[in-house]
Amino acid sequence: MKISEKNAIITKDLTKNFGNVVAVNNLNLKIPYGTTYGLLGPNGAGKTTTVRMLNAIISPTSGSAQVVGYDIITESKQVKINCGFLPESPGLYQKLTAKEFLEFVGELYYLPKELISSRIEELLELFNLEGRENDLLEGYSRGMKQKVCLCAALIQDPKMIFLDEPTSNLDPAAARMVKDLISDLAKKADKTIFICTHLLDAAEELCDFIGIIDNGELKVEGSPKEIIDSVGAKDLEDAYLKIMGVSKIDDLLAWREETPQNNKEEKKKKKKEKKRKENRKKNGKSLESNC
Repeated sequence: MKISEKNAIITKDLTKNFGNVVAVNNLNLKIPYGTTYGLLGPNGAGKTTTVRMLNAIISPTSGSAQVVGYDIITESKQVKINCGFLPESPGLYQKLTAKEFLEFVGELYYLPKELISSRIEELLELFNLEGRENDLLEGYSRGMKQKVCLCAALIQDPKMIFLDEPTSNLDPAAARMVKDLISDLAKKADKTIFICTHLLDAAEELCDFIGIIDNGELKVEGSPKEIIDSVGAKDLEDAYLKIMGVSKIDDLLAWREETPQNNKEEKKKKKKEKKRKENRKKNGKSLESNC
């Protein structure tokens, strides 16, 4: 594998436009090998577009990027071979068994059949799917399907793993399981992991470094502690709200202070004001007629 000094990802002014919409604007990242990096932001901030560019799925409008030492434009095939990608809504062939699906994915990477078989055995054991590998995927729970998708992202033993909303649509127990698996991959398997999420508790727990993106632009970057300390926040959620300029919940619920009694009084005032205006108009017309 080609190594680019100490960084698994290097981007320089990476930009992606969709027509007149700037999805990602001049993104600059340097992510060291062996770290877990979290890209946070609201829906539509540019997280998924960033991941799709870094996986050489879509081309940037301008700028450049290297992933595990390979250029995402001129060496896109090598990028895909050396990266595992779990999209937010992965596609599964429901009428295949877990084993058949993973064999299919392995063949897409042109892996030898013997290697595919041994990798599948290792992954099924790692994700506690032994005994269910010959069951159709349509009978799997969401948590189990997410495990199979993670297996698919790891089958070619990538150095870099991209996870887009890995706990999306999972119940708390399944989400906890997936977070534990991500932690194990980073610590025990020495993988570099890039996570896109808007779940702040997961990011604070799993990530060594965090970037917050909004409207396609990186607003702040650092370790969770550095980001929290930089704005004098109590936790990452508090820091995120301050950085994004989101109103406090008290402000958002200020309308609740408008009691029915206050509303009645306000309506009475408006009625009185309306009558005054009407009377002024009538008096004005009377004066004109007398003249």
